[in-house]
Amino acid sequence: MIKQALQNLKITTLNPMQEAAISAAKKGDVILLSPTGSGKTLGFLLPLLGVLDANISTVQVMILVPSRELALQIEQVFRAMGSGFKVNCCYGGHDVKIERNNLSQPPAVLIGTPGRIAHHLRRESFDTATIKTLILDEFDKALEFGFQEDMAYIIKQMPAIKKRMLTSATQMDEIPAFTGINKPIKVDFLSNTASAPALKQKAIVADAADKLEALFSLICKIGDQPTLIFCNHREAVERISDLLYDIGIYHDIFHGGMEQDDRERALLKFRNGSHRILITTDLASRGLDIPEIEHVVHYQLPHNEEAFTHRNGRTARMHATGTSYLMLTPDEKPAYLKEIPEIEDLSAEPVIPKASPWATVYIAAGKKDKVNKVDIVGLLLKKGELAKEDLGLIEVLDHSSYAAVKRNRIERVVEMVKSEKIKGKKIKIEISR
Repeated sequence: MIKQALQNLKITTLNPMQEAAISAAKKGDVILLSPTGSGKTLGFLLPLLGVLDANISTVQVMILVPSRELALQIEQVFRAMGSGFKVNCCYGGHDVKIERNNLSQPPAVLIGTPGRIAHHLRRESFDTATIKTLILDEFDKALEFGFQEDMAYIIKQMPAIKKRMLTSATQMDEIPAFTGINKPIKVDFLSNTASAPALKQKAIVADAADKLEALFSLICKIGDQPTLIFCNHREAVERISDLLYDIGIYHDIFHGGMEQDDRERALLKFRNGSHRILITTDLASRGLDIPEIEHVVHYQLPHNEEAFTHRNGRTARMHATGTSYLMLTPDEKPAYLKEIPEIEDLSAEPVIPKASPWATVYIAAGKKDKVNKVDIVGLLLKKGELAKEDLGLIEVLDHSSYAAVKRNRIERVVEMVKSEKIKGKKIKIEISR
């Protein structure tokens, strides 16, 4: 089954951490310590294929995660494995009615944030009697977010757990007793230098008053490669965004003060290449399903080394390379840096990068309307007369879908399909702004 799942995921070999995690999961409870971006998700999802039972029609696996984005990412990976087992997500900001409806025909694997899962348990939305496996993903982050009470309550409601797995991107002094983890096998890849990514560090030195101008020059030099720009506060994200828009640099933003739909759309457009720059808070430093990032820019320096490590973990993931830029004032040197990295030369005349060749089509129908990727491909290729190479990543959500289309074709395509029907129904189709 694992072999088939890897084929479905188009993965030929697992990394040493994933191999070790799968091996340990066969023997007992596991604590998996590994850096952000090292592929922990497969390390705990693949072992499930050996324990899920097709004859059981209620929930068998509970995966608790600290954020809705991480829940959606794990759900996506599990679906792509093509196991034939149902999976669902529950998280704050998602329609409770949809979740209750999903839980009325329970999934084999349930993924959720502690607050929302606790909410469903108090309302007895699903039965816990057959939950044999518990996974606590990004557990260190869940504690940091204050989910301890909810997690303790949830675990108490699951009396049949036989196997527990906890993952963390940082060392943990002690594992709280409420987890019920007993004599765990520790799989520790945090200090594994052999698998350390090829990350280049560079510094941009500018007076505080010239910082934004330096960022502009850096963006012009980086060009159209995927870049995350980190700030410490959402106000800074908004301020920089406004200024970059005035200059004419296409980008998107992501922070905790945004509506959930707007956050999902920003990530989606970053994933499909419609935007190459995402300005964000530390919310995007962990557990998000975003593609390989070439560059990470620390516009504002993180407060500690751990946050610095997690931000940098968004680039040079697995076997790739990447560059991390620190924006420093002339007398600034954070304690967690042994030395100031090589200074980046920004003397060249800045040239504003061109807009990405991709843009995004919005379709007002999704999974709950029985619409799938095949329907969308058919619509855009046949009715929209789009060539295959002009169609990029398609993502289908509950009540909406998004497709990346070459920017120079998008207006014509939308014009051609806007009166068409999907599954016999006329549906709103437009360019996503």
